[in-house]
This record gives sequence, C-alpha cells and structure tokens, in this order.
Amino acid sequence: MKIIHAKNYADMSRKAANIISAQVILKPDCVLGLATGTTPIGAYHQLIDWYKKGDVDFSQVKTYNLDEYRGLTHEDPQSYHYFMNKEFFSGINIDLANTHVPDGANPDAEAACKAYDKMVADAGYPDLQLLGIGRNGHIGFNEPADAFSKGTHCVDLTESTIEANSRLFEKEEDVPRQAYTMGVQTIMNARMVLMVANGKNKAQAVHDMCFGPVAPSCPASILQLHANCVVVADDEALSLCEGLY
Repeated sequence: MKIIHAKNYADMSRKAANIISAQVILKPDCVLGLATGTTPIGAYHQLIDWYKKGDVDFSQVKTYNLDEYRGLTHEDPQSYHYFMNKEFFSGINIDLANTHVPDGANPDAEAACKAYDKMVADAGYPDLQLLGIGRNGHIGFNEPADAFSKGTHCVDLTESTIEANSRLFEKEEDVPRQAYTMGVQTIMNARMVLMVANGKNKAQAVHDMCFGPVAPSCPASILQLHANCVVVADDEALSLCEGLY
C-alpha cells in the first residue's frame, strides 16, 4: 500500500482527483469504478472544475459504481444513481449510456447481481477503482463477515452503516436495509485501487485496513494484498498510523 498524507479534506480531494484525472488523460477510454457517500464528493467536484477548464475529457470513459440500495429506482433522490448524476455526471461530458449502477429496482436479487457482475467482467474490470471506507472497515457495502465476498451480491446492512447513512435521509427509518454491492473479489480485480478517507471517525478503520491483520472482520484489510493500492487520507484519518509508514 502507498499512503499519501493530506492536510485536510480539500487537500485529500485534490490529491485523489489528480490521480483519477491522470488515469483518464493516460487512457481516455478507461474504465472507472466509482463510489458514493460524502467522502468522494470533493474529488468529483474538483474533476468537474478541471473538466470545465478543459484539462480533462470524460467523453470516452465508462464507469461502474460499487453499489445501490435495494428497492430504490434510478429516479429516487436517495438512490446512488441519482447521487452520481447530481454530484458528478451532470457536470462533465460523460456519455450517460456509459455509466452503470446496480439495478436496485429489480426485486430479483440473484438476477440483478448476476447481470451486474457480467457487465463489469465484460468491461474488463476497472482500470481504477475509487473506494471510501466505512467506520467498521466496510468497502462498498461489504460488511464485516466470516469470509470475504466474491461477486456482486445482496447484503443486509449493519446498524452502524444504517446510522451513518441516515444523515442523507429524512429519518433513519427511511434508510433501506439491503443493498446490491460489488464483492471484494470483484474490487480486487481492478488494476488500481484508490482509497480516500477523512475524519477522526475513520481513524481506527484506516489503521486496521493498512496495518491490522488481513481478515474479513475488516473487509478493507484485503487491500493490503492488492498489487497497486493507494490510500489518500487526511491528518485525522491517519492519526492512529503515525510512525507506521
């Protein structure tokens, strides 16, 4: 793992956006794996600014998002499909036909997950996979478990994840209890993984990811075994890692 120390959230966002834009510039038709949540928003907005300045072109890029809530349509304002359009895709020149999110509206979990797995595999897997990390070490919606997950699957969200995501809903009861998510094995098939993390509440998870045992109790710890994983994190998120890198 390569750890890049950022001063704060804005610095983390710029550094992450730099890595993503370099990938797009070097390979204009690259495949990007994307993440939702509050952590990557700053990087997405930085990329929009650079696109508007003419520094980066997304017209040939294909994207595959990590996950989606089960039971929400693409048009639902709380869906990750809606989030990506609002926070990123609407601000750049990407072809929306080249953007992909699991079909949360499909009630047949097995069919929805198999279809998404095939799409990601047919695309050759991401050249760069962007990730955030949950307070319990989850990546995508791969929660702590007895074994690392493989392909796209339906998960029951933990109470800590539901609580963390409730800030985006009117009330906690509105947060869906299940989601479709890429599996850990699918994530590990990306040629590069870019992890972003900020804030004191992520410090333990970042420490366990980078320096704890590789175990499914902290799904992100598997990234220690990835051939090309870069972690960009701010002072607070790295506060428990001082002297270790």
